[in-house]
Amino acid sequence: MAGTLGSTIASILADLKPEAAYFYADDNGNRAGCIVFDMKDASQVPSVAEPWFLAFEAGISIQPVMDVKDLAKAGTSIGKAAKKYGK
Repeated sequence: MAGTLGSTIASILADLKPEAAYFYADDNGNRAGCIVFDMKDASQVPSVAEPWFLAFEAGISIQPVMDVKDLAKAGTSIGKAAKKYGK
C-alpha cells in the first residue's frame, strides 16, 4: 500500500461526500481527522466506518451534532426534558 495514502483517502472521501474534512496530529501525536458529513440514519455507520477500518485499521469515533435548524426543531423536546428532569 506504499504510496497510496492520498489516493485511498480521496477515494473514501469521494464516496462519503463530506461537507468538510480536516487532517491533523492529535494531542498524542497520532494521525487524526475530523470529517463533517450528513448521516441520515444510523444504518449508514458501517458504510462510513468500514473503509477506514479495512484500508487503515483505523479507530473511529462518530459524534452526532446539530446545526441551527436542527436545534430549533429540538426546542420543544429540550423544554419537555427541562420540565421533567430540571432542578
